[in-house]
Amino acid sequence: MDYVKELLINDYGEGLANEIIDGFVDKDTTIRCNVEKEEVINFLKEKGIPYEEVSTNNLALLLKDVDNKEIETWDLYKEGKIYLQSLSSQIPPFYMKVNNRDQVLDMCAAPGSKTTQLSHMYPNILITACERDKYRAERLKFNVQKQNCNNVTVLNQDSLSLSEYMKFDSILLDVNCSGIGTIGTDKQININEYSLNKIVENQEKLLNKAISLLKNDKYMVYSTCSILKRENEEQLKKVLSDDIEIIPISLDGVELLPSSIEGVLTVKPNKEYEGFFIALLHKK
Repeated sequence: MDYVKELLINDYGEGLANEIIDGFVDKDTTIRCNVEKEEVINFLKEKGIPYEEVSTNNLALLLKDVDNKEIETWDLYKEGKIYLQSLSSQIPPFYMKVNNRDQVLDMCAAPGSKTTQLSHMYPNILITACERDKYRAERLKFNVQKQNCNNVTVLNQDSLSLSEYMKFDSILLDVNCSGIGTIGTDKQININEYSLNKIVENQEKLLNKAISLLKNDKYMVYSTCSILKRENEEQLKKVLSDDIEIIPISLDGVELLPSSIEGVLTVKPNKEYEGFFIALLHKK
């Protein structure tokens, strides 16, 4: 944690860094509804499980006094009608700009949280979901099938190896990152300068690849579960040009951290939200 604190102080100053660290706590249990929310609420009421709706997200419910293991025994979960997913993880798909029959690429898709969310939000798009690791790709396939996402094709392939002749109408690059945003009392981050540099190097490659695969006059979302500027704003600054611009986005009701780029979101970690970064890019 000493190295993480050093990184946070460098980015945000000591006072705000301490506030961020105070937010590294276990989060409330959150589910995403793949069916009408009323069906899920009626189920919770019957079981006597306290819940809260989320004003910023019409798909999510916060559950009280229930853990993940119990939820996984419910028929709703087994049938893919609900999915365990943090509030912050659910944010990026809401900023995707898609139309019916669009070809959409999810570049780092496993385990499938955002892939399946996009599938249910936009059942008429066609999603290509990439995962280079064989076992994670199998987990991705399992979640896609379990949640009846018939508009998703899973590729066990590194997105960096996709043909330059493939072009997409919309891209989600929820890129592999340090995870400095998801730390909790039961989850620690094992990272050092060397490993962070390797992560940043791979992010840069993936971001440039995404831009090359995106059609002109189309949009992509770049997101991480990190709050380090090195993985977020500084990555974007490398690609901004006359042809690539940031489209400002906003999120009411959620506490944000200051950013050096206007119009991006850096979610401040707290009891409900993990630290997360989201940006919308337009390729002219």
